[in-house]
Amino acid sequence: MDWPKSSNGCRSKLILGRFLRNIGNFRTALRGRVHFVEVSYPPTLTWSLEDFAAALEIALAEKGIIRGWLLAESFGSQVAWPMVARKKFPVEGLILAGGFARHPMRWGVRLAERVCGDISLSLMTRILFGYARVARFRFRNSPETQAGIEEFIAGLTERERQAAKHRLHLVLENDPCPLARQATVPIYALTGLFDPVVPWFWVRRWLKKNCPTLREYKIIRRADHNVLGTGAQDAADQVVAWISRSNAGQ
Repeated sequence: MDWPKSSNGCRSKLILGRFLRNIGNFRTALRGRVHFVEVSYPPTLTWSLEDFAAALEIALAEKGIIRGWLLAESFGSQVAWPMVARKKFPVEGLILAGGFARHPMRWGVRLAERVCGDISLSLMTRILFGYARVARFRFRNSPETQAGIEEFIAGLTERERQAAKHRLHLVLENDPCPLARQATVPIYALTGLFDPVVPWFWVRRWLKKNCPTLREYKIIRRADHNVLGTGAQDAADQVVAWISRSNAGQ
């Protein structure tokens, strides 16, 4: 596990496990209102979701972090559910950011896994460079976000491509719905209005119907699936408000 950033604030700890480095604006928008801990997952080809959860628990313990809120972005939600169920790390609350229980479009995940396996690293890199050019305009007011995207592309390797395919396979095979139904911690969720990766209308409907501890589901209008990056200020304010409200009710 890599620990690229950690910012100190109030006693509440907000833990984000991630692969991409495109949330620079979100980090800045938090403005030290929480103790924000970012953890980068390794590009493993063999770990199960339980392995991811166990490794994160160990890494947090080694850093002296014994409890906190989980901010589960996209794939990270699949790691968060077993962490909540295992109860080895005391989770004070779970916030899904473009997260989900079982993916609502399994055929789409299966297609993405196949494409990721067939596409060459050089073609993938060219596609990402095209995205980076668009991102320079989208995030023109966030040099930190631009730098994170460029850093990710520069460090892209064949193993990273294979690891991405492995994660897609884990998502395809996983069904954490029983864990979501049995969760006892407060759960919140936010997503962007335009999210073709994990369509929110199916996710929200399922969570509202089946997850008894879901407190609120927020849609940020000017954001997409990468809600922490494209809706940074609104997302940060909402996350801090949820944590503060929950702490006040303790």
